[in-house]
Amino acid sequence: MNLTKALGGVGGLTLASRVLALVRDTLQASYVGASFASDAFFVAFRLPNMFRALFAEGAFSAAFIPMFNRKVGQEGELSAGIAFAEAALAVLLPILVVFTAVMLIAAWPVTWALSGGFKHPSASDFAFAVELSRWTIPYLMLISLASLLGGILNSLNRFWVNAAAPILLNIAMVGALWFFHGHGPEGAYVTARAQAISVTVGGALQLAWLMWSCRQAGISLRLRKPVLSDDVRQLMRLILPAAIGAGAVQVNLAISTALAGGLLDPGSISYIYYADRLNQLPLGLIGIGLGTILLPTVSRLLSTGKDAEAMETQNRGIELALFLTLPATVAFIVAAEPIIRGLFQHGAFTAQATTACAWALAGFSVGLPSYVLVKVLTPGFYAREDTRTPVRYALISVAVNLIGNLILIPTIHHVGPPLATAISSSVNVAMLYWTLKRRGHFATDARLRRRVPRLLAAAVLMGGALWLLAPYAEPYLTGSLIRRGLALVALVSGGCAVYALACFATGAYRVADLQSLLGRRRRGKPTGQEQV
Repeated sequence: MNLTKALGGVGGLTLASRVLALVRDTLQASYVGASFASDAFFVAFRLPNMFRALFAEGAFSAAFIPMFNRKVGQEGELSAGIAFAEAALAVLLPILVVFTAVMLIAAWPVTWALSGGFKHPSASDFAFAVELSRWTIPYLMLISLASLLGGILNSLNRFWVNAAAPILLNIAMVGALWFFHGHGPEGAYVTARAQAISVTVGGALQLAWLMWSCRQAGISLRLRKPVLSDDVRQLMRLILPAAIGAGAVQVNLAISTALAGGLLDPGSISYIYYADRLNQLPLGLIGIGLGTILLPTVSRLLSTGKDAEAMETQNRGIELALFLTLPATVAFIVAAEPIIRGLFQHGAFTAQATTACAWALAGFSVGLPSYVLVKVLTPGFYAREDTRTPVRYALISVAVNLIGNLILIPTIHHVGPPLATAISSSVNVAMLYWTLKRRGHFATDARLRRRVPRLLAAAVLMGGALWLLAPYAEPYLTGSLIRRGLALVALVSGGCAVYALACFATGAYRVADLQSLLGRRRRGKPTGQEQV
């Protein structure tokens, strides 16, 4: 499989979703700023975000896709996979209904756990936070059902359909901000409530889209009587450890949010949230896209005995991940403040909030390569139906994150949680890599070993250029949206141009690589040469 082409399709739709998410966050910052109202919404939004990462982008896909592919491969017919999906849906649906009802009833303790109880909130403020949680909780069921349908479509190589679904969530949230934002003293609270409602509306739109897409693909799942067959039991055994393993970053963020809410001043959760949103941009475009593509691809290759091709695919996945991630890491460290200022510093979002967010973004960005590499390496375990090893390492990384938070928050305040998350993710990816290597399931090839240090050198050169260019863009990063947007585009475009030239100057890529890629696109078929 051409990973660059596949990632381009998924990444293009993910980019559209992330651009809409940036529009959403910019409007949120302008209308609500960094306040208790924004903190309350971000706590309510944390649980849906965790479930989306654990199920739509993680655990369910990790457990379901290899089993679905094996069913189809063993019997040679898609109907065998559909029967398995129907059996899974029959058991999953009642569990989700009960779970959602329990979470709605337990919204008060859930909100307290996710926020650390906030720092000295009034009774009315905490009640408002609980209300927002109740509005967002139904999304958990909707996204879990959507992940089942998305898993089927991914197994059929219809990656773009599932990648398009988050666009609908962001459309709903942007629409709520634009048309239903509040005004006056209570405006921030009115806006936060509209945002919370839009989360569940967006989840309903995502589920409807995937149901329609499955019908267009000739797939219609029937509701059956729940039966705990051997296959369903195996699926359930795989989901729980996969949820913890794939969701280590989300668990770490939840811990960080709770500690920040309980130990730091109001607004700190918002600083961390806005920084994480930018940090999630390359993670969503690269890590989640590659993880979505690699899992069904590697599992299909292993199921047909093509182990060497599976290892080659993972090598190219790591190469592509680092090629795209290293420059983002350096940019978010060197130019964090101008980026935050251009995107968010408007309306209720102050210059002080910009500086605070910039430090949090730099802390998160230290671990950006490891966040992405976790998504690239875990398919090597999941494709072999080993979900237990990643969960052990995830639990270790959660413990590292907790200890890091407790050490760093008293010393560097709101920058502590992002930095602790980055350190814990790096520990996680190191354990995943060495285990795959020790088992003989992964080995870096000569091409990857040659390119990685050169890519790092190119990223450092780009960072130096951004450091020199940032003062020239600074005067244009406040004011109208168009002015700020053009200044950011110029700054980012300049950095990208320097990185591209540096990749050729350092020998990370050669002119022949580019000619090979362009030649393949013109002919529409592989050439047999190396691909970027």
